[in-house]
Amino acid sequence: MANDKTAHWKDLLRKRLASAKQDGRTEEEKKAEETELFTKYYSEWKVGEKGENDSFKHIPRFYYRLPAEDEVLLQKLREESRAVFLQRKSRELLDNEELQNLWFLLDKHQVPPTTGDEAMISYESFLKVEEKAGAKCKLFFTARVYAKLLHNDPYGRISIMQFFNYVMRKVWLHQTRIGLSLYDVAGQGYLRESDLENYILELIPTLPQLDGLEKSFYSFYVCTAVRKFFFFLDPLHTGKIKIQDILACSFLDDLLELRDEELSKESQESNWFSAPSALRVYGQYLNLDKDHNGMLSKEELSRYGTGTLTSVFLDRVYQECLTYDGEMDYKTYLDFVLALENRKEPAALQYIFKLLDMENKGYLNVFALNYFFRAIQEQMKIHGQEPVSFQDVKDEIFDMVKPKDPYKITLQDLVNSGQGDTVTSILIDLNGFWTYENREVLVANDTDSNTADLDDT
Repeated sequence: MANDKTAHWKDLLRKRLASAKQDGRTEEEKKAEETELFTKYYSEWKVGEKGENDSFKHIPRFYYRLPAEDEVLLQKLREESRAVFLQRKSRELLDNEELQNLWFLLDKHQVPPTTGDEAMISYESFLKVEEKAGAKCKLFFTARVYAKLLHNDPYGRISIMQFFNYVMRKVWLHQTRIGLSLYDVAGQGYLRESDLENYILELIPTLPQLDGLEKSFYSFYVCTAVRKFFFFLDPLHTGKIKIQDILACSFLDDLLELRDEELSKESQESNWFSAPSALRVYGQYLNLDKDHNGMLSKEELSRYGTGTLTSVFLDRVYQECLTYDGEMDYKTYLDFVLALENRKEPAALQYIFKLLDMENKGYLNVFALNYFFRAIQEQMKIHGQEPVSFQDVKDEIFDMVKPKDPYKITLQDLVNSGQGDTVTSILIDLNGFWTYENREVLVANDTDSNTADLDDT
């Protein structure tokens, strides 16, 4: 069979060579024919046979190449187009006068009886308001929106106030999206660190609660504010955050809460973006910086908080985090503070877990737990306390976390357990371990003090 095929190809080759000898065309003519055939077959391969790929003609274009840095005219055209687009979107939003008119119409069409102090509206009246409210309001007057706001009213009505708040929230989200998009230099739906810094810097004069900040502190305030966004919303350190993620989280709400001139002292102290909070964090940094070189050494950082973080943990901080000649700058310090002050949050646990996972295995085994807890035992000896058995602590940690693998604790195990803050505190901070060990006594003391307060009243 193989011999037959070989003979067949030999015959074809002989015929081809014979016909080539009889071909009287010049080399130029042969070259032209070769080029023509190549063009024909290449075009058929690229486009496809007619009829089979007609659908390609109807697929809309979905990729647009971004202009290169040297294509100045195309870049200017793109910037101008985006500006016009955002202006058009801004004009589509309800302004204050239109919102007031909407409230007036809703109030006029309320349907009795009221539920408590809340005015209610039926679906029939809801549709009547839609007809009178204007084209801009139509997207809010849908059956889906009405159904979302429908709760347990026996007459099938919804609260006018809840609906109006829904509209206000939507308008605010769109306004904020447009505002953030103005700082999106790349025009790709995300903000880089410099973009967000510019946004917050220009936002400062509009926030009455920041009026007392000196302009010389603005750069430190902006750095403090921006780090919170990037620490929690950019865990992979890509250097950019989606605008959608910024809108979806509560950080922007906390920042814009500073517009309230009567914001309580308690609210300011619990708000990372407030002036007292920013000054507190920066003041701590300056107090730790004993040699006043603007950076923190490991020895200086060891005095952070109650000064009970273990030296083993601090070693890991300086091994893994960005340092300059073995010292930490303010930006790296902010990440450190955000991690330790928010130990319940997945992003903070990820930060600490990376430090605990010395061998980059993606899990903590008994060796890793023992390595870090040994430093806690040494600190207990220094303070004249009897060291606690590691075996007991290890068993308690595994009981709290309940990992999928009984010998390994992953980051996901820590997050799922809801005990990540307790476990990390036990391993890195003597004060955190002491609080855990004496939790029952502390709870009893709190109960006694609360009882005494009630007796006094």
